[in-house]
Amino acid sequence: MTETGFNDPTAQRLERISTGAPPEVVGPLLAEALYDPRWLQSDVALISGGKSNLTYRVASDAGEVILRRPPLGHILPTAHDVAREHRVLAALEGTGVPVPRTLHIGDADSPLGAPFYVMDRVLGHICRNALPPGYADAPHEREAVGHALVDVLAALHTTDPDAVGLAEFGRPAGFMERQLRRWSQQSEATRTEVIPALDTLRDDLAGSLPGKQVHAIVHGDYRLDNTVLHPTAPGRIVAVLDWEMSTLGDPLTDLGALLAFWSEQGDAAVLGAARIVAPVTAAKGFPSRDDVIERYARLRVRRRAAPRRSPRRRRPPRPGRYLNSDQSWMPRSAYPCRCSTSARSTPGSCAAIR
Repeated sequence: MTETGFNDPTAQRLERISTGAPPEVVGPLLAEALYDPRWLQSDVALISGGKSNLTYRVASDAGEVILRRPPLGHILPTAHDVAREHRVLAALEGTGVPVPRTLHIGDADSPLGAPFYVMDRVLGHICRNALPPGYADAPHEREAVGHALVDVLAALHTTDPDAVGLAEFGRPAGFMERQLRRWSQQSEATRTEVIPALDTLRDDLAGSLPGKQVHAIVHGDYRLDNTVLHPTAPGRIVAVLDWEMSTLGDPLTDLGALLAFWSEQGDAAVLGAARIVAPVTAAKGFPSRDDVIERYARLRVRRRAAPRRSPRRRRPPRPGRYLNSDQSWMPRSAYPCRCSTSARSTPGSCAAIR
């Protein structure tokens, strides 16, 4: 078997942990599911940094894929639904929303002992704490990254659920009321002190819910670090990840969440104190929150006015094939290391993430 990820200097977020996805189980399972005996001998590594479903990189001479499964131990019946995540990924393939290609789904009766699915590994940058050194250094490149985030969100919200087979994916009627009720109950159950401002906010939100709401496919946790940026072309998103909270609901909840995570220069100290993600978007060049709102509104109006067409399905590539910078597919053997997306790339020059 070829040397794999742990000697790759860009794979620092891979941990040699296979608990929950032992290689002796995963290898034969993939060999059968993907019709390739080379998967029998596989490396399995946990990708750290995720907050919920466990994500493993599986590597063999056949290539690299990602396996997702629920956390270990007891979980709530409706939580960590990987089948739901698989469903929305499969539905969005071929639309204007970039997602990894799904390869297989298994249920709890599989040899793994838990529901799981397998998808292509998409190479690029996942920016949790900062942009990679040397990437999007120019302000116009950072602006392009910010614009791409908004563009993909608008593309998601203007994708017709019926056209992609997601008409029954959620209960859009009463979505906002249920969200506010759930948040209020969680706040009450976990509070350790009375915070009058929080109660006032809850009451204000309850009193200002719009009477008529549109509905769309909602990601549920859309932000910079749940996307994969093109490794060499700032301003292109090659995949949106972590769909386990997706549903049909009010698309403005996605926009509101994106704005809540969006830092900008000159933010008040109280915003900095409440921040739960790194202030990547505060760097010079990124659009402001007002710019994000204006661009999103313009794109939503433009795309809503355009005639709806069924998504164009492309013929899926074989496992182990990945994107060139020009969106053509190239065989894995053509590039010199796992972090490269072009035969001309310098080995180790880009982050090999997920």
